[in-house]
Amino acid sequence: MKAINLLLTICSILSTGMASAQQKTLVYTDHEPLGNMRTRFINDVFFPAIEKESNGRLKIDAHWNSELSISYDALKTVAGEGIADMAVVVPEYTPNNLPLHQIFKSFPIGPSGQKQIDFFHRVYAEISVFSEELNNANIENLLFCTGYPVAFYSTKPLNSPKDVKGEKWRTASFWHRDFLKNAGAIPVTIPWGEKVYAALQADTLDGVMVNVDSGYDINLQEVAPNILISKDLWMGHLYLLVINKQTWAELANEDQQAIRRASETAYNALGAMMNSSFDAQIEELKNDGAKVRILKPEEVEQWKTVTWYKELQSAWVKEQEDKGVKNAGATMGKVSAMMDEITK
Repeated sequence: MKAINLLLTICSILSTGMASAQQKTLVYTDHEPLGNMRTRFINDVFFPAIEKESNGRLKIDAHWNSELSISYDALKTVAGEGIADMAVVVPEYTPNNLPLHQIFKSFPIGPSGQKQIDFFHRVYAEISVFSEELNNANIENLLFCTGYPVAFYSTKPLNSPKDVKGEKWRTASFWHRDFLKNAGAIPVTIPWGEKVYAALQADTLDGVMVNVDSGYDINLQEVAPNILISKDLWMGHLYLLVINKQTWAELANEDQQAIRRASETAYNALGAMMNSSFDAQIEELKNDGAKVRILKPEEVEQWKTVTWYKELQSAWVKEQEDKGVKNAGATMGKVSAMMDEITK
């Protein structure tokens, strides 16, 4: 009897050791705090799906609010510094490493919700240069997240986006600065956060062109309560949730497939969540006293026209080709054709 009990104890110890050896923890870094729609979705939907699909073999050790890396360092952090296995990389912050990914923000209008997810799925499936660009940066994309549409926060009443003419406006993207300039506005560069709020409060800044949730995060509606928005106003701000290429290659095939299934689970929920979160955001702004108006389709088309975005795209293509970026023109053409098709 003692021999049997001893054997059972040994088997139990061996079994526990094998299970422990099979379990792997992946360190994740994110520059934003846990709390907004995107970070909650990743933490509450995507990461649990990875653990479930891998039967507990994969665990995520998540670090938020730039605890391990700031946004501008995320690519080098995950690609080679060994600090994190996974990270959110914003292509806009690394234009030299991911030049072709800058194309996505060059459109003034675009799809939202599930259509936005479908658009990016198609882009990555049919235009291989984007995956090649990530591969050259030593990362593998696991999930792409996007944000809310663009909103115009103004200190003064706005009848339409064209009313930015002659006024000082702040935006982050170089594409959007040129949109504002072509619409007759004076683009102003101010660090994001308290300084933007203070400039609006002091009337040294007339408005901000930004995704609606980022404006709400720093309470812009308090000092710029006149808001124009439409689901068709395209932000194009892509958040790539990536993994180090070597870390990915070292994962067992069953764990790679588990992560891919978790991604599909996330995508299936993301579109509906984005739509419902957008509606909730609008109600929150109104409850805070903001005057929010949804633009009519013809007004969105007017904004598209005054931005002269196609001319800006052509100038960007020439600049990139002069720098030796291959396929800039061909890739812009393919993405533009897809965008035109999905926004008909």
